[in-house]
Amino acid sequence: STMLYCTQRQESTLSGTLVLLCPMWGVTTYLRKFCLSMCVPLSETSRIIWWQVYRLSIGAACGLWWPADKLVIQVLDDSTDAGIRAMVEAECRRWAGKGVQIRYENRSNRSGYKAGAMREGLKKGYAKDCELVAVFDADFQPDADFLRRTVPVLQADPSVALVQARWRFVNADECILTRIQEMSLDYHFSVEQEVGSACHGFFGFNGTAGVWRVQALADAGGWKDRTTVEDMDLAVRASMRGWRFVYAGDVQVRNELPSSFKAYRYQQHRWSCGPANLMRKMFWEIVASRQVSAWKKVHVLYGFFFVRKVVAHLVTFLFYCVVIPAYVLVGGQDVRLPKYVAMYVPAIITLLNAVCTPRSWHLLVFWILFENVMSMHRSKATIIGLVEASRANEWVVTEKLGSVTSSTPAATTTMATNKGATKKKKSQSSILAPEIVMGLCLLYCAVYDIVFGHDHFYVYLLMQSAAAFVIGFGYVGSQ
Repeated sequence: STMLYCTQRQESTLSGTLVLLCPMWGVTTYLRKFCLSMCVPLSETSRIIWWQVYRLSIGAACGLWWPADKLVIQVLDDSTDAGIRAMVEAECRRWAGKGVQIRYENRSNRSGYKAGAMREGLKKGYAKDCELVAVFDADFQPDADFLRRTVPVLQADPSVALVQARWRFVNADECILTRIQEMSLDYHFSVEQEVGSACHGFFGFNGTAGVWRVQALADAGGWKDRTTVEDMDLAVRASMRGWRFVYAGDVQVRNELPSSFKAYRYQQHRWSCGPANLMRKMFWEIVASRQVSAWKKVHVLYGFFFVRKVVAHLVTFLFYCVVIPAYVLVGGQDVRLPKYVAMYVPAIITLLNAVCTPRSWHLLVFWILFENVMSMHRSKATIIGLVEASRANEWVVTEKLGSVTSSTPAATTTMATNKGATKKKKSQSSILAPEIVMGLCLLYCAVYDIVFGHDHFYVYLLMQSAAAFVIGFGYVGSQ
C-alpha cells in the first residue's frame, strides 16, 4: 500500500542519521533519548506464569537495536504481590548489570491503573529529556529492529504523533477461541487501521506496540484515567489537536491472545464499555474542536464511535438473537422477514470480515455463532458505558498464560505448569447462566419453527442455541 511504501522509503532515507539523533529543535539542541515504557499490570496471579511473561518481554526490550546512551527502558510494575515485585526488580537489576539503562518503578497504589502508571512514569526526571516513548504491555515482545523501522517515520514528518505496529499472535493455534480472536483482530488491523491511517490519518491507538512523540502526548493533555480505554482517549484528543497517526502494518510485535474465556469476556467488556463511555464524555469536545475539519469530526463521531463501537454490537445482538427468534414466534402472512435481509446481506458482510484470515475460512460458521453469543455481552457493556452505570469503570487485568511465547527450557517448564493449572481450572469451571438462558430461548424458538414455521429458520436457531450451550457449559477456551 501507499502508506507502507512511504514507511519503507523514509526508513531507507534516514537510516544514515539514526545513530546521531541529535537534531536542532528551535534554538536549543536537545539530546534525543528514547524512553521505552513497559506497562506491567500485574496483580495476584501465578508467579511462575507471570515471571515467564515479563522475563521474555523485558529481555526483548533490552535487546532492541539502538545506541545505548540514547535508550532508557522503564518498567512500570503495578503488581500488589511482593513476590512478583521482587522478581521483576531482580530481572531489571540483572539487565542493568549488563549495561542497559533500565529503571524499575513500582507505585504504592494503583490509582488510574495503566493511565496512572504511564502518567507517573513520564514524570520521572530521566524521562523528561526523552522526545519519543514506545509503549509495550507486559506480554509484548518487539523484534530487535522495532525502533529502526518506526522512528524514521516520526523523524520524517513532524506532524505525525504516533506510529502503530501490528500485533503478531504467537498462540493463535492454541485453541478455537484464539483462532476466532485472530480472525477478528486481523480484520481490525488489515482494514480498520490500514484505512484509517491512509484516508484520515486517524485510528484508535491499541495501547501497546506503538511509538508516541512526547510533544504530542503533552499537547493532547497526557494520559487520563476517566475511562477504561485510556489509549483511545489519548488518540482521540491528539487527533482533535491536529496530529496524524501512521499504521506500520509491516512491523509486527509478538504477543499472546487470552486463551481463557473468562479472561476474554472481561477484556471484551472493557473494549466495548470503554469506547461507548468515551463517546459520551468526548462528544461535545469533538464537536467544538477547531483544529480539524468537519469531515474528520464526522468520521470520528459517526464512523469510528457510533457505527463501529455502538451500533455494530447492538445490531448484531438484536438481529441474530432477538429479531429472527421473534419473527419465528409472531411472523405470518402479514409479517415477513426477507431472505436477503436474514441471509444474503449478513453473509456478504461476514465474508468480507473474514477475508483477512484465509487460513481460518473453514471456521467461518463457528466464528459467526461465537460472535453472535458474544454480542450479548458487548451490547450489555455498550449500554453500561453509554449510561455510565456501576461497571463502566471496571478494570480486570486480562490473564495471559505465557505458554507459547518461547521454545526455551524455561518456557517448556512453564507450559507444563500451565497445562496442570488449566486442568484444575476446568474442573472448577462454573456454568455461565446468561449463555444457558440464551441457548434455551433459541432452542424453544427452533422447536417452534420446526412445528409451525415455513422459512426453515430452525436450522440457524439450532446451531446458534448449540453454540450458546457450548460456551455456557465452559467448553470454549480454558476455563
